[in-house]
Amino acid sequence: MASKRCHRDTSTTTEFLKGCGQKKRKGEVKLSFPELEELSRQLLVASSSENENCVRILLNYTTPESDAEFVVQSILSLQTFFAVRLLDGHVFDSGLRTMFDDFLAHLIHIASSPLCKFHLVRMAVLEAIMVFVKLNKKGHFCFTLYQSLIQALIYSPLEVDFFLDSLVSNYFNYIDVRYFTFMTMQNICNTLDKRISSGNNYVTQDGPQASLDHSISKIHFILSHIPPLGDSDTDFEVWSEGFLSKEGDNQVNPKRKEGKDGSEKKDKSAKKRVKLKLKFTKAWMSFLKLPLSVEVYKEVLVKLPQAVIPYLSKPEMLCDFLTRSYDVGGVVSVMSLSGLFVLMTQHGIEYPDFYQKLYALLVPSVFMARHRAKFLELLDVCLKSPLLPAYIAAAFAKKLSRLSLVVSPSGALVIIALVHNLLRRHPSINCLVHQEFHGKTYSHYGNADVASDIARGKQGVDVFKDKESDPLKSNAMRSSLWEIDMLRHHYCPPVSRFVLSLENDLTVRARTTEMTVSDFSSGSYSTIFKDEMRRRVKQVPLAFYKTTPTSLFSESDFPGWTFNCEQLKVM
Repeated sequence: MASKRCHRDTSTTTEFLKGCGQKKRKGEVKLSFPELEELSRQLLVASSSENENCVRILLNYTTPESDAEFVVQSILSLQTFFAVRLLDGHVFDSGLRTMFDDFLAHLIHIASSPLCKFHLVRMAVLEAIMVFVKLNKKGHFCFTLYQSLIQALIYSPLEVDFFLDSLVSNYFNYIDVRYFTFMTMQNICNTLDKRISSGNNYVTQDGPQASLDHSISKIHFILSHIPPLGDSDTDFEVWSEGFLSKEGDNQVNPKRKEGKDGSEKKDKSAKKRVKLKLKFTKAWMSFLKLPLSVEVYKEVLVKLPQAVIPYLSKPEMLCDFLTRSYDVGGVVSVMSLSGLFVLMTQHGIEYPDFYQKLYALLVPSVFMARHRAKFLELLDVCLKSPLLPAYIAAAFAKKLSRLSLVVSPSGALVIIALVHNLLRRHPSINCLVHQEFHGKTYSHYGNADVASDIARGKQGVDVFKDKESDPLKSNAMRSSLWEIDMLRHHYCPPVSRFVLSLENDLTVRARTTEMTVSDFSSGSYSTIFKDEMRRRVKQVPLAFYKTTPTSLFSESDFPGWTFNCEQLKVM
């Protein structure tokens, strides 16, 4: 019975293929969808001599130009056909092997084509490619095919978020997929670096050219979405067979008994962890050599401290990249501070000019930057060491106090908190709170004009050099925090109230506590307004006028000043 059925199916297939041939001779190249479905069914029962004809017809419909339903049907049929033979261990003949390679090439072309817009087509393409990544080498991971897929996605000028998101959600939880993804990223980054060195600023992979920034952005997306290796057993789950194992590794050694604590299993996990860390490190270091756009540069600096540095085999390798970033200035320097601080405090990296560069970052714009909260919190931590020299602590306190006069009210609040912590941690600079000058001590300022002005009691003289970039030369220890006293009369009530916290004797540490900078670092006009609206005020200051005022300010508000209104009108 079986042989008769096989013969009947074969005859049907032969007749069907003859009908397809007759349509082709008549110029009717395209099959109807029911005919395509019938061809797909015949492919699974056809004899080996007729396989190539069925496959050849279905390959004509695995193109981006074909209708979506035709593409999906053809892909599923060919996927099933080739997958069954790979699972059975059948060796393809030369003709069928060529068609299999063509089928894989068609799938990768569809994945990077602008015509691949339908969700079902994308799902079918990605699933088919990943099936053959797993089966093409007898269950072992086919790195060549996987790398070809990733290269096509990265070099494509199109947005391929669907494919990248699908890889992240469905495959990146397997340790072997992560391992080979890191290898692919390293190879692609090295290739791009060579092309850039040769003067070629565009990337291509047998198709339309993509901009360099676009491709680098995709690489960053993949690297930043690969989950880190944890300690649970699920983190070592593999997708393919034989990952990082040599022949005979899975055999049990009769002379070696595994302990109750699973020591042998732990050893294997430790080896996998070391190898994955090595690939992780090589991939990221290759990526950081590329010319990153400003947007990607900022995202990388934000991600490095927590998502990259802890998982590098040698975190010290990032020292050059972070120090170069720190020397750039502006927002980039602010954002690189976090990673550099991690290297200094946790990995023993020395950076002699750290505090001088940190001091130079204190400009008004930093209090309006997007990542100001993280910077201000790190600034507070960097100034926490009791071994910090008094002149550095004084310079930071004075520079912050000067900035409080020009920044927004939210910036003034966080500055008061920072200065409060500095005065409490470093009693040696408490003299800045109310420093008086007497007699012959002015010769130490090194400026005869300034010394004579102070000696004559001339008001408004401050020896602090606001524009000096070196804390040692700023003369901060010879100045005073008069700017903080000015904040008592700040136009914003929360600032004037908060500055009263410095009235306490901060040298007596038992009476005071450090302020949490994070409570103020994210402040804005909106947060201040909301806080004021929630306050319950018992007394409200009111202004009464016997006559309707004719100007915003009265002459009594400016003693000694005269205003010629007629002259102003003429001007």
